[in-house]
Amino acid sequence: MPLSHGHAPSRHSISTIGTQSLHSLYSTRSSRTVKSSKLDKWKRPLIDPDIFDLQKGAWIMGLFSLFLSMFTVATAIFDIYCLAMAEPGTSHYGYYIISFEFVYAGNPNVRNSLIVFALFSLLLGAALFVTTVILLAALRKEEELKMIPWLFCMLGFIGWRLFATMYASVVNDMIFSYHRTMCVLWVLFILASAVGWIVVYSQHMDLRDLTRLEDVAKLKRSTISSLNTSYANQSISLSIAGSVPSSRPITPRDVTPQTSQPPAHNVSMSTDIM
Repeated sequence: MPLSHGHAPSRHSISTIGTQSLHSLYSTRSSRTVKSSKLDKWKRPLIDPDIFDLQKGAWIMGLFSLFLSMFTVATAIFDIYCLAMAEPGTSHYGYYIISFEFVYAGNPNVRNSLIVFALFSLLLGAALFVTTVILLAALRKEEELKMIPWLFCMLGFIGWRLFATMYASVVNDMIFSYHRTMCVLWVLFILASAVGWIVVYSQHMDLRDLTRLEDVAKLKRSTISSLNTSYANQSISLSIAGSVPSSRPITPRDVTPQTSQPPAHNVSMSTDIM
């Protein structure tokens, strides 16, 4: 039965559906392309190796990280010592060496939080020292995989020290020169650490790209050598097969059939003369 006009699809609706499907397909592909381009951006060195010497910068950052880890451990131990000695209601013998007037002695919860911050800084400083030693060895041998622990440790260290510096600047009394000096130093150290992290990350990605190129070159050389070896072996086997007679037994199929001719019969016609 013929379709009624109410059920027949119009050309405008078909074209609209086709346009929407094409638009959705294009938008999906474009979004995937944008996401892949963003991911590829982080897989490349953030600093161009042709503009900046990444290897020298990474070595400088490694030595600075070594100093920063020791400085962090020393200041964390000093802060814990000062907070323990200046606890309200306790007697100590630090009056003639250090004046503990700059130490926080107010709310016990805030004071305990400062001790916790110092303890975590001490642990992170020790971890940073260990990973920095591994980083220096990796830079000397150009092993990019051994740089990864330092990258993660330094990233966490920067975030932690940024939060701890902001908290200490708000809680402590900034009229004392010790707190002002520590605040300025840590701001400078955090900025230098962030720049150094970018340098070491760029060096890591540059070494990874070089390793991939070396692996591709080794794969090509091994493939070419294996192909040349197989071709030489095949040519030698073919030459030997052509020069040495085959020892394969002859089968009936190998015998070439000979065309047999019927024997010629001499027919003598005799005529009887009657």
